[in-house]
Amino acid sequence: MSNSLSGNPPSPDSNESSPPARVKSNRVVGPLARFAEEWAHEATRLGGRTFHGKQIFKWIQARGVVDPQAMTDLPVALRERLASEGLAGVVTVLRERRAMDATRKLLVGLHDGTSVETVLIPRLSLGAGAAVPSAGSTGLAEGIDPIDTLDDSDAAYVVDDDDDDDDTENVRDIDGDGTRNAVDSRRAGHGSNDPPLGGDATDSSGHCPVVPVTQCISTQVGCAMGCVFCASGVAGLKRSMGADEVIAQVLVGRSRLEAHERLRNVVFMGMGEPLHNYDATVRALRLLTHPEGIGLSSRKVTVSTSGLVPEIARLGSDFDGQIGLAISLHAADDETRSRLMPINKKYPLAMLMQALRDYPLPKRRRITIEYTLVAGRNDGVEEAKKLARLLRGLPVKVNLIPMNPIEASTLGPTAPSGVDAFQRVLVDAGYSCFVRRRRGDDVSAACGQLALLGAKPKVRVNRS
Repeated sequence: MSNSLSGNPPSPDSNESSPPARVKSNRVVGPLARFAEEWAHEATRLGGRTFHGKQIFKWIQARGVVDPQAMTDLPVALRERLASEGLAGVVTVLRERRAMDATRKLLVGLHDGTSVETVLIPRLSLGAGAAVPSAGSTGLAEGIDPIDTLDDSDAAYVVDDDDDDDDTENVRDIDGDGTRNAVDSRRAGHGSNDPPLGGDATDSSGHCPVVPVTQCISTQVGCAMGCVFCASGVAGLKRSMGADEVIAQVLVGRSRLEAHERLRNVVFMGMGEPLHNYDATVRALRLLTHPEGIGLSSRKVTVSTSGLVPEIARLGSDFDGQIGLAISLHAADDETRSRLMPINKKYPLAMLMQALRDYPLPKRRRITIEYTLVAGRNDGVEEAKKLARLLRGLPVKVNLIPMNPIEASTLGPTAPSGVDAFQRVLVDAGYSCFVRRRRGDDVSAACGQLALLGAKPKVRVNRS
């Protein structure tokens, strides 16, 4: 598959002093974002038959083929006419950078010279049944936390922890020796047809190990939400992406997987606020989960939002709660959250918590709460206790994320001892709580570092 995919150019959004609840787009749907029924209409326009529409759809979405000449079951004349539809060139991979842990960041160029980033995150594993080394063990590379290698709660585990099962996961220092241990019945092979978290999947022959990969994708060039700990938010919003540009990231990412890797999860956690670009996000979600296309289970797709309350309700209604939901919370009181996340002034915590209670979540599924720990701002034990009270009664799991430093801010991460103390409060209160190990820091691929290269900050980043 080519590194280049194309569609009709979007119209940049107007600059706004405060973020609207949603960006509406008048953009014509690009060819990569068409469904089979839409392709059927286009096929007849191009001189083909309606059934050719399904064939074209499968070539693009299921097989990742965007060169019409490679669509061998189509008539030659139709292939020639398809070449003028602009299937190639939507996105161009400008650069690929690989971290030591095999995380890859793709810098993706768009038609208008702007760029976004998408990240491929392979699951790390020690192998099924592997013992957890002590903190001082030499069995792991320097800087790799042993428990995080097993229960890595980076993007790969936002949607890959089998919420359909009744298993309970707790990560905490239960031995009192500074080593965090994981308690998870799935390691013994109970209650799930999926591979244990400690081992890799296998292919259909049962022989070759297959590494599940999560892809983190972007929905906007920059972001209008202005969160002070996020590089994209600090840079401000340039424009929203079209659905074809969103889905093109997945097609390109999938084409760059290694032979032993398989795309298993997609998380809308890259640049931009997905629900601020609602129509394009929804079309991309339907394409990702289409059974004759990419074919991901809706349970393997997660949308992260800073808390756009009306759009949370709409997402729940449009997909019957089947799409995974992650909430960028980051504070448990309105005063602190409004300083860190300006959107809280429009949709304060009481409204957001009610939206989560109303979300039509299927049984045994949970909402992911993302909480970035910013030193001296939201990371104390009392804040942890407030968070435990705020979330009481909600089916949630909590991902704690030590802030990744960004150039435009002097804010920084909580010390490891503070992270452990915060986590302990939540675990003792009965919550499944994970510390997200940094993935891809050496390629600036970790959460909060999907920066617009050279962009000047448009928000104050050190609000007191």
